[in-house]
Amino acid sequence: GVELCRRKDGVEVFGLTTPLLTTASGKKMGKTETGAVWLNADMFSPYDYWQYWRNSEDADIGMLLARYTLLPMDEVRRLAALGGAEINEAKKILANEATALLHGRAAADEAAETARKTFEEGAAGEGLPTALVSQAALNAGLPLLDPFRETGLIASNSEGRRHIKAGALKVNDLVLSEERPLTSADIVDGAIKLSIGKKKHALVKLG
Repeated sequence: GVELCRRKDGVEVFGLTTPLLTTASGKKMGKTETGAVWLNADMFSPYDYWQYWRNSEDADIGMLLARYTLLPMDEVRRLAALGGAEINEAKKILANEATALLHGRAAADEAAETARKTFEEGAAGEGLPTALVSQAALNAGLPLLDPFRETGLIASNSEGRRHIKAGALKVNDLVLSEERPLTSADIVDGAIKLSIGKKKHALVKLG
């Protein structure tokens, strides 16, 4: 582009480039298993954004805290030096601060509380990605993988079936060994909790 402008219009322009952001393992940042990390809340919820940072690799915490939060560098260095189980606290701080910068402190706090309820209490936090379905759809039997796909837990039905075979797909914390429809009988406390493994969760609600 710089050379084209010089040849076509006889003007001197400049381009600004930055290095590609990668993790310590060499993986490009900005992607998840189910797609891009959007800044728009309607395309990538504050909870999903919070989880993206919470699931960062241990070796990247110092770099990410320095680049994506406004914490003092002394605090960044202290958190980066944590080891063992303590590094998880540094990851939560990273997730809180990065999410607060983009979506606001209230959204960050809500995402953190949703994660706490989901992972520490086994409850279904209100901030989880949610698929709204009709009573008629549940009465007829909702295809199992539809809400998993709609909430972004899986990218395709074939991926969902692989998770079923691997024993990683759960409904209300119960592992499903086969594909079967969701019905009103699956509703617990007003929702159906969907899970892939231990870290990815969503809800199905009537609406």
